[in-house]
Amino acid sequence: MTITSEEQLESLKRIGHVCAVARDAMAAALTPGITTQELDDIGRRILDQHGARSAPELTYDFPGATCISVNDEVAHGIPGPRVIAAGDLVNIDVSAELDGVFADTGASYLVPEGNPRLATLCRDGKRAMWEGIRAVKSGGQLADIGTAIGRFAKKNRYTLITNLASHGVGDSLHDEPGEIPTWPDRSERRRIADGLVFTVEPFLSLGGTLAEQKYADDQWTLAADGDAYTVQYEHTVVATRRGAVVVTAA
Repeated sequence: MTITSEEQLESLKRIGHVCAVARDAMAAALTPGITTQELDDIGRRILDQHGARSAPELTYDFPGATCISVNDEVAHGIPGPRVIAAGDLVNIDVSAELDGVFADTGASYLVPEGNPRLATLCRDGKRAMWEGIRAVKSGGQLADIGTAIGRFAKKNRYTLITNLASHGVGDSLHDEPGEIPTWPDRSERRRIADGLVFTVEPFLSLGGTLAEQKYADDQWTLAADGDAYTVQYEHTVVATRRGAVVVTAA
């Protein structure tokens, strides 16, 4: 999607707000003893209350309203009977559609009392995302996003998952431009059009570089190579000449 009118922007902001409300409500309920299915039910209820539909279900027939990934799982975890325990690292990814417009957001959370190293990873994962967001400006290069994130990761001795990318969003869940690298990529030559809508979602890792299928009987859930713990933070943004407008903030 490329925003060309105030009406389009307001529609995007509406669904962005719904996704943010669902994400934050799920995060607030993230306590030991809750199941990932119960978390997903919270997200679904909020989407339903706003007349929104789960984008993964709508687009891919995903078996859940949201994606919930735990510990060494990186992305696309299926909600179910798994019970959350103290110290778990949990990623909540919410994407949805309202009135034909899609938005996408996600964040990782450490259930108290977690490993201090993982708490630092969460803090730095969020910082890496904001490094990428600050690099967004219409007329600039998409490669600037991955360059900024890569600089941060290298300075702080992290790795980045390089087969899970940011992407266009708005008219569909995975819109043009596709596969926006959140790591340094010299082959990326595309420029950022004014009004372009896309996600910024780096996967910052303690050693992982690729996401791989986790379970033989599950086509969805991904884990980092070496089972390296990894966090993901994601916002949907609109590129403007003054920088990025974030539509999935709380």
